[in-house]
Amino acid sequence: MGGVALLARQMGCAVSGSDANVYPPMSSQLQEQGITLNEGYDPVHLDPAPDWVVIGNALSRGNPAVEYVLDRNLNYISGPQFLADHVLTGRWVLAVGGTHGKTTTASMLAWILEYAGLAPGFLIGGVPANFGVTARLGDAPFFAVEADEYDTAFFDKRSKFVHYRPRTLVLNNLEFDHADIFPDLESIKRQFHHLMRIVPASGLVILPGDDANLTDVVARGCWTPTEYIGAMPAAVANGSCWYARKLRNDGSHYEVYWGQQPVGEVSWAMIGDHNVRNALAAIAAARHAGVLPDQALAALSAFKGVKRRLEVRGVVDGVTVYDDFAHHPTEIHSTLEGLRHRVKDGRIVAVLEPRSNTMRLGIHREALAPSLAPADCVVLYQGPGLTWHLNEISQAIGAEAHVMDSIEQIVSHLVGRVAAGDHVVIMSNGAFGGIHQKLIEALERR
Repeated sequence: MGGVALLARQMGCAVSGSDANVYPPMSSQLQEQGITLNEGYDPVHLDPAPDWVVIGNALSRGNPAVEYVLDRNLNYISGPQFLADHVLTGRWVLAVGGTHGKTTTASMLAWILEYAGLAPGFLIGGVPANFGVTARLGDAPFFAVEADEYDTAFFDKRSKFVHYRPRTLVLNNLEFDHADIFPDLESIKRQFHHLMRIVPASGLVILPGDDANLTDVVARGCWTPTEYIGAMPAAVANGSCWYARKLRNDGSHYEVYWGQQPVGEVSWAMIGDHNVRNALAAIAAARHAGVLPDQALAALSAFKGVKRRLEVRGVVDGVTVYDDFAHHPTEIHSTLEGLRHRVKDGRIVAVLEPRSNTMRLGIHREALAPSLAPADCVVLYQGPGLTWHLNEISQAIGAEAHVMDSIEQIVSHLVGRVAAGDHVVIMSNGAFGGIHQKLIEALERR
């Protein structure tokens, strides 16, 4: 919704917004663009009546602002529909969907198009460091968008991505998530197939060759050419079009192949097998838009990453503190495993807030302990709203796992334990009470 607000501002609209908790980096970039932020949902923020009220999917009936809009018969629309009607019409949309990696892959894709001189528009659920903003209108025709399967609004229960009508579609992966709105994996597959149905025959679908769930989605009907990505040697065996051969175990240096032909190498600041795959998808999507692979590889070598994706927040006395958005067991393991390859024998301390709706419901509880295996020490935050206790996860991990119910307790624990050479990875899809800065300041005082 913050990205939609930025786009509306760039269109020349006067924009204000309401939320219960806006925090950086989104809040700062909105304010820098002259967008008024209102705390809470007081109807007074809608007086005088705006021309449009764009309603996000976090709001539902009973919200005072929503009730005011309905009672006063104000013009309202969902964020995805606003985007479709006022931004995407007539443009070549390159959409990136999947359970994991959407933000990073969409950021890579937008940067490749920018590097090639195409000045794309984009809307991304994070802040790409190469751009410093989460959205911009750009120049026609290209627009890269992070395509989320979450529902659109309280009055439109379709997945958001069906509004975007992509010509180029990347599907990174497919797992069960968003348990608050999807009862099972089958219902998510159905939404992904709805998306597949609207990609034109002149378009392109890019997906991994080894994801059984996406293979099932394609088998239900695909009317668009496909290209597959993967990692050697499995990718060669399954006939993938794009694959990579790692030249360093941490994924920071790799060679890219198109079919059996090497097209060049990437040496970059990113790590992890998941990011190598994200890069392959971005290269393939950019090629569909006319960017030659050698241009894409050069762009990726200059890619700076995305805020809150294993972002270094500070280094104090040799202790490195990271902020990472990982909130699903697959993401958690990929992040920690990539860091393990980079730091080798360095000690990794994982601090996790199970904050997503799926995590709070305990859907992934059995996979959580194994996902944290690459870490040497684990701290689990038993925050408010968590409907189950994390002790069972702690016990499954062992003596180096601890459950704590306050941020102050976590900071105190870490300050007393960490030493030079340690890597503290703080993982949450929220602000986590500003724990990153609190830890850095406590380490400085130490």
